[in-house]
Amino acid sequence: MDKPKIVSESVWQRPYVNVFKHFKLEEWKKSTKEGDVTAVMDKTLKCTVYRIRGPIPPGNYIQLPKTSTQSLGLVGRYLYLLFKPIVSKYFVVHFDAVTEGSQVIRISFSNLFKEFKSTATWLQFPFVCGAVEGSVYNTTAKTAKQDLVGLAPPGVKWTCLMMDLQYLLSFYLNRHYSHLKSIKLCSNMFVKNIFTSDLVFEPSVTAFKAKRAGLVLHDVSPMPREMAFLVPKGETWHDIYDDIRFPSDGTKMPFDSIQKGKSSPRKKGHPTHCTPVRANPPTVSVSKAVQDRVSLIQQITSPETVPSRRWRSSQIITNIPKVHLDTIVSPHRDKDSRECGDEAIAISNESAKLIPADDGGIHVFASQRGRVPVAKCSGDTEEVVSTKVPTPTRFICQKFKDPKGLQPDPILKLKKIIGFGGCTMKCAAWNKSGSTVAYPCHAIVVVMEIDTGQQRFFIGHTDKVSALSFNGNSTLLASAQTGNVSLVRVWNFNKGNCLAMFKTHVHSVSSLSFSYNGQVLCGVGKDSRGKSMVVVWDTAKVSRDGEVVVLAKAHTEVDIQVMKIASFDDTRMVSCGRDNIRLWRVRNGALRSCPVNLGEYHCLEFTDVAFEEGHLADKDPADRMLFACSKSGHIIEIDYKNVVIKNARRLFPSQQKHSQQQETVTFNAGAGIAINSISVSAAFCATGSDDGYLRLWPLDFSTVFLEAEHEGGVSFVSIDPNGLKVLAATTTGNLGYLDIPSRGYTTLMRSHTNKILAFSVDGIRRHLVTVSEDCTIRVWDLDSMQQMYDFVSAEETPCAVTFHPTQQIFACGFSSGVVRVFNVGNSSLLAEQRQHRGQVIGLVFSPSGEYMYSAGSLGSLALYNATEDSHHVIRILGNVVARGSYHGPDALTVSSDSRYLAFVGPSEYIVTVMDAHSLDEIMLIDVSILDLETTTLDTAVKVCYSSAAINQLLVTTSSNKILWLNARTGKLIREVCNIHKTVSTSLAVSEDIQYLLTTGEKVIKVWDYHMKQDINFQVFIGHSETIQQAMFTPDQLSAISVGDAVFVWDFLACILDQETSSLPSIQPFPLHGTEAPSVAEGNEVCQNGGMPRQSVPVPSSSPPLNVSVIERNEQDVFLSDVESKDNNNQNDDSITVGRIGDSILQVHENMRSGENVTPFMKPVSLQEYPKELDEPASWFGDGDFPHNNERPDSYKHFAAQFKASSVSQVAVLSDGKEDLKLKVVIGYNGNGRGNMVWNPDTALFAYSCGCLVVIEDLHSGSQKHLTGHLEEISTLAVSHDAQELASASGNQSKTSCSIFIWNVVGGSCKIVLCQHTTEVQAMAYSRDDRLFLSAGDYRDLTIALWDTRNYELLATTRVSNPVHDLAFDPTAVNEFACVGVGGVHFWLVEQTGEEVQLKVHRVSIPDEVGADELTALCYNSDSVLYTATNTGKICAWDTQQNRCFMTWDADEGEIGIVQCRRYRLMTGSNTKKIRLWAVAAVQEMRLEGTRARSNSVLLEHEMILDGTIVSAVFDDIMDMGIVGTTAGTLWYINWAENTSIRLISGHRNKVNQVTFSPDESHFATCAEDGSLRVWVMHTTELVVQFHVLNQSCLCMAWSPAVNLKKSADKQQIVAGYSDGTIRFFGVLKTEMELKIHPHPVAVNAIAFSMDGEVIISGGKDGLMAVSSSRTGITVRVISDHKGSPITAIECTRKKYDEFGLDGCEMWLAVSSDRRVSVWATDWHKDQCELIDWLTFPAPIKPELCDKSSLPPSLAAFSPSQSGIVVYVGFGVKPEIILYSLYKKQAIKKIPLSQWATSMSPSPGGQYIAIGTNGRLLKLIQYPSGKFQEFAGHNDAVHFSQFTPSGRFLLSVAYNEVLVWEVQNLQRTLTHAQYL
Repeated sequence: MDKPKIVSESVWQRPYVNVFKHFKLEEWKKSTKEGDVTAVMDKTLKCTVYRIRGPIPPGNYIQLPKTSTQSLGLVGRYLYLLFKPIVSKYFVVHFDAVTEGSQVIRISFSNLFKEFKSTATWLQFPFVCGAVEGSVYNTTAKTAKQDLVGLAPPGVKWTCLMMDLQYLLSFYLNRHYSHLKSIKLCSNMFVKNIFTSDLVFEPSVTAFKAKRAGLVLHDVSPMPREMAFLVPKGETWHDIYDDIRFPSDGTKMPFDSIQKGKSSPRKKGHPTHCTPVRANPPTVSVSKAVQDRVSLIQQITSPETVPSRRWRSSQIITNIPKVHLDTIVSPHRDKDSRECGDEAIAISNESAKLIPADDGGIHVFASQRGRVPVAKCSGDTEEVVSTKVPTPTRFICQKFKDPKGLQPDPILKLKKIIGFGGCTMKCAAWNKSGSTVAYPCHAIVVVMEIDTGQQRFFIGHTDKVSALSFNGNSTLLASAQTGNVSLVRVWNFNKGNCLAMFKTHVHSVSSLSFSYNGQVLCGVGKDSRGKSMVVVWDTAKVSRDGEVVVLAKAHTEVDIQVMKIASFDDTRMVSCGRDNIRLWRVRNGALRSCPVNLGEYHCLEFTDVAFEEGHLADKDPADRMLFACSKSGHIIEIDYKNVVIKNARRLFPSQQKHSQQQETVTFNAGAGIAINSISVSAAFCATGSDDGYLRLWPLDFSTVFLEAEHEGGVSFVSIDPNGLKVLAATTTGNLGYLDIPSRGYTTLMRSHTNKILAFSVDGIRRHLVTVSEDCTIRVWDLDSMQQMYDFVSAEETPCAVTFHPTQQIFACGFSSGVVRVFNVGNSSLLAEQRQHRGQVIGLVFSPSGEYMYSAGSLGSLALYNATEDSHHVIRILGNVVARGSYHGPDALTVSSDSRYLAFVGPSEYIVTVMDAHSLDEIMLIDVSILDLETTTLDTAVKVCYSSAAINQLLVTTSSNKILWLNARTGKLIREVCNIHKTVSTSLAVSEDIQYLLTTGEKVIKVWDYHMKQDINFQVFIGHSETIQQAMFTPDQLSAISVGDAVFVWDFLACILDQETSSLPSIQPFPLHGTEAPSVAEGNEVCQNGGMPRQSVPVPSSSPPLNVSVIERNEQDVFLSDVESKDNNNQNDDSITVGRIGDSILQVHENMRSGENVTPFMKPVSLQEYPKELDEPASWFGDGDFPHNNERPDSYKHFAAQFKASSVSQVAVLSDGKEDLKLKVVIGYNGNGRGNMVWNPDTALFAYSCGCLVVIEDLHSGSQKHLTGHLEEISTLAVSHDAQELASASGNQSKTSCSIFIWNVVGGSCKIVLCQHTTEVQAMAYSRDDRLFLSAGDYRDLTIALWDTRNYELLATTRVSNPVHDLAFDPTAVNEFACVGVGGVHFWLVEQTGEEVQLKVHRVSIPDEVGADELTALCYNSDSVLYTATNTGKICAWDTQQNRCFMTWDADEGEIGIVQCRRYRLMTGSNTKKIRLWAVAAVQEMRLEGTRARSNSVLLEHEMILDGTIVSAVFDDIMDMGIVGTTAGTLWYINWAENTSIRLISGHRNKVNQVTFSPDESHFATCAEDGSLRVWVMHTTELVVQFHVLNQSCLCMAWSPAVNLKKSADKQQIVAGYSDGTIRFFGVLKTEMELKIHPHPVAVNAIAFSMDGEVIISGGKDGLMAVSSSRTGITVRVISDHKGSPITAIECTRKKYDEFGLDGCEMWLAVSSDRRVSVWATDWHKDQCELIDWLTFPAPIKPELCDKSSLPPSLAAFSPSQSGIVVYVGFGVKPEIILYSLYKKQAIKKIPLSQWATSMSPSPGGQYIAIGTNGRLLKLIQYPSGKFQEFAGHNDAVHFSQFTPSGRFLLSVAYNEVLVWEVQNLQRTLTHAQYL
């Protein structure tokens, strides 16, 4: 809908629009609903509302208007939404707003969003739900520093939300609001109505009240009756409803969220915008920006000791400086105080610093007894005056002009783009006249005049453009973008505006085709299942009202590369792809297709189709030829009307003569031309092929009459409508056309084929040099955009480049560290320097041209003499530049007078300034100390000098700030925050020092350098990828940005003529307009007298925390140490903390000076509360409070893996020695928690795997196994003397768990402890090993204390919340602590005689921490306890006072492991990271009375492992240790060498099968996660891993050793996967050699033939495929078992004529329906005949009803006797059946006690290994029939296999692989007979 039309029809929208009423929502004709949307009666509002609910918001919604192609056309500036979130649910709301440039911007908000996100077309705002006043949620929300976004809390209110749409688009996107297009309300919420208006309504004031109170005269707009909420008598509006206005002045995290303002509710009847009414106004209210600056001043200056705030008396002011009133013109209001009518937060400091205007600053002094509410004026603009007002004062509302912004607007205009393609090189189009070409360049559609080279741009896509199409007369242009949000835009080609935008396929659109008349558009893409999807749209009304309707769509399995609409009929289309050409037609709303019978050409890969052009009067329009080309060089001519192939030709590069008759060329006729594109005119045909030739042919293809050779393969050709020019695109990024009459070729555009990394401009000759990841250096003419030169470096990537300021030379730095200097004039190499080992990240000439500088990614810096051609090195420095490549490509900056060089280094916190002539260090500037409020460390990213006339150095930081520093002193002049949403990638200053250019999040921002405007920046979009570099050209007439392409912008700012003498007088201007980010003056935040530090300081963390129980307001959270001390001394001796359940708890504290008494929580009198406290040891009573048995969300809490199997009670052993001995356990249980121990002094190393404890010798690799547990071991603990080891596991009966105490030396079990009912979460020994602690999980909630002398239970207690971790205090043998949900518990073991009591002091998590769970803890030896949180923070606690005095952000995820040794701390989290911190100065912070701040923690090292960290142990100096992850890996960590080595490897998911190499040197395992691992047999060391993502590897086989010499070099493993594919892996080559797809379903079984030439595979559908192992071709499909999954396949040898059938090989296959087929084969003769078909009986009444739970059917040939088949499976009873192929009957049956889940006969024939569901491995002897059962597995043994020699047996249960050694093998070899 065009803007003039909207404006002319918007009169009816005054004063407001009732949206639901206007669009008649209840009829659902102009709107739509989906999912669970119902009308219900609300008890609060006493009216009908709509309830939208459902688990998936996109599936349950109300949408206005009905379709996305329509528009609401609502022009009201303010949108009012009357709604209420549903408790404990998420909701989502979308608004689509249209800008004046017809750009559609989506504005979304939800309590599902965690942070604000912004793109060029989408704004996402978090929504903070309000709660009932006084509730827990509302109380914690007041002081929380973390995100409060989440599920709607209980008691959430009906909300009137007002959104200023005009302000949102202006502030966040620099766009002008036009109208509202659509609204979408998604579950879960109640909604009453939606309104739009240009008025600001006061929801609590009705029209009647406004008239009665006389508020109408004060510009107060009462809420209309239709919009008002019902207020019962005696109630106030703000008590029962919430009023939210966005932008908001709320202070809760996250920022830029929609939340209730911080102001108190307005008094009833008082005006809301004017006439402030005050009572007792003794304090000045200031904005949050002023508070921040006051806080900085207070922290920098030395605070004096002051009394507690409670006892603070009025301060007598004796000296009040002169006050300058600061008039802040803020039409849109400050970001932190935007809501009109709200009062600002009052600060508690003695002085407040206001934002200065043009003077030096304003100080306001006032006493501290209250606050002055300062009201604001109504209207679009207001004037705010902040000062001390002793009496009620009235402010007069004043109207004035719009805010002043950066001029001109826009200041940049896109002029040229150098680039082509991005997503595809097969996309371009001629207009009707043939004068212009449209082509994609990443996310922009470029239209170029071929004669002048002038470009036009169609901007609006958010991802790379993948398809283009014109209609016949070129009035409409359609374009589609790739990616998940696949949008199609239809443009008015002449005007350049977007007519319609609509979403299409789930995945990328690959082809678009417009009909000739422009009324039909066809597109091809992919649906959610990866199928091809064809959609046809009706675009007849798109030019008139922007409406596009889907005519038809179809899903198809066939491949479609190109699809085109016939020019003679809009309803007919043709497509081509791999193996198919199809004709399509739309009829009666359905899209149907007909395949062309291709005959012998059905296997060709067709790449393009084209219709025969021209119109003949004597022929039907449909009677024409259709041409299709293919990769094999075939041109197929198809009679379109009769759908038959008329001619087929194959084109060869050297073909001289072509027959005009139909040809039948075979595939063996040689290699044809791989044709990528074809275009047909009335007279000739053009083809583009991979050999780089554009060829023109007559329509009979008799000869080539014109051809043009290109650098790369021709990917696209198109003949213009006049038939005079042929457009060609290449795979190397070139676009050009061949002029047929002149036979001349013109290149329109060249481009890089990969990301552009850097550029530089020669201002004298207007040349541009670019370097790219495609390993090329290209020099361009800046005016013509033509490429002049290119330099190719095949083995190195150029990554930095710079032009000499005067000469025609440039220098280029490479990824190898080489710097080369080139002469552009003669295209020669002048010099080559190899001074850097890492990548070159900075390269620059001095402005004088005398010197050149280069920086490497490993910290080196080099100075060169640029006056000589050799550019010899003058000086090299090491470790001075910050390491890493992210500071490139412009890591260095030189001042304009060539005197100074600046860069980031030696650490990322420091900016170094050096003498540019000698590289002598002048100054170090620490940027991390400039903001003391933040809890994160700020690092420098980019540096840039402005003109030397004002001596300023600009620095961008990782917290998205720009710092203006004095270039001589390092003093901070000012700063701007939040410059981008991501870290800025480039920084440049104009030469006149008036403008600043920054890049970030794919956008460019141009700033007013002095920040003196109300809106100080403009934003420009266009790039689809990260912008790598941007800068102004030397003539200041243009700006250039590079990344995906080269963008050249016209810089439209007027150049102001300023004299040089006036430059030094330029003063920095403070920010008055609050639209830009906040600016702070440097003299308020610099330390050390404004001078930078001369040495590298330790980065600071967050300020000290005060956790006093005295209630404080929001401003008193962060106090100095002195204030904390005084406040603690004012505490009462006995303070009631709260009531937990029915137990009353009290805190008894004595914190007087000079005493060191640890406070503990004690139970009150038992006589007073006998029911609440049954025993002294239970401080919460015994079950008198409700328990939440839900598992905590923390990953630290243990949860046993689900198992369907059950434990057999007794394992039966035979008389004498055991025949199996457990040798090796492969893997580590990553599901455990703290289940690995290591003692560096004694070298004890133990871990758990399933129900086994493995003690391993790290030197020899030998293992000792502790058996006895029946269930999965949850955790381990070792005594400090390493003599005793404790292991805990649950119990199958769920009535108790078992803690085994082991003697480490002897390996025997000392005692078994049974106290906890479920799992044990944590265990610990005291420092003297006299006490032992155990804590139950979330269901048990008990802590038990044991005496280690006899492991007698001393005491037990029950806690209210789950415990995650516990530890003894190393400095006190009778104190320990535990952490979990809610806080930390400090315990005291008090012993009186034989009676032992546990006393506890519970301390909640401070609100400043912003977490609800403490997950891990670790004591230090200096009375400091470190705890970790589920939000990634580390808290430091003083164990003498039980208070938290420090916290810092240590990780982005949940921290589950904390280890501390002396002054080093290690953390491990679920982000897979382990980090090492230096915490030496934390002890200094703990000591009260000092002025130490929290600049104490420094990150020393960081490593990323392969899974979440679940266990860790380090030595006493934290140099080396062992870390366990959930991936089943134990890592050796060496911090000193920064290395990590795998000690133990295992599978994380279920292992499906094991197979062995023929020589038994290796074995392989395959698993559900798609991994296939190869291990060394004698060491069980992992050597090779193959991993297929998103698939399961179900079976595998190792190639047999037919010829030992040949097979040794060619060992293969063939594996079957869940998608039906089979992959061949070369073991020695460690690569996949072949992939075939013989099955449509999962491959369950696979085997090699005995000669290795054939593989036999069986699928889940019962089909078996016989394929060649050399070619992969499937030669035979056997369907005898169809319908029942194949469970096993095995091959063996036989005599040639045995069983009366030829062949030396036979094989069997087993299916799950208890059928076995045995076959005789001779694969060389292609013979495969059935020997026998076995069907085993099933019980009449099966015991198991679920087929999936039935035991498998398994069979194998007897290794020792020919013709015997061994079978197990579900039958009448559990037994092993031996069947004779000679006698055709069962000859022996061996009964079993349980159903078999696996079976493996030993190669010698003396054993059969059986796995059972009872977790036992059964070994049966022959011929005696005796058996032994072996325990050790933690789940059903679903696979077992003997090695080829029979010496070892491997058994598998889920992910556990156990290696057993067969005992007495030689003795039993003589009894290898079954009968």
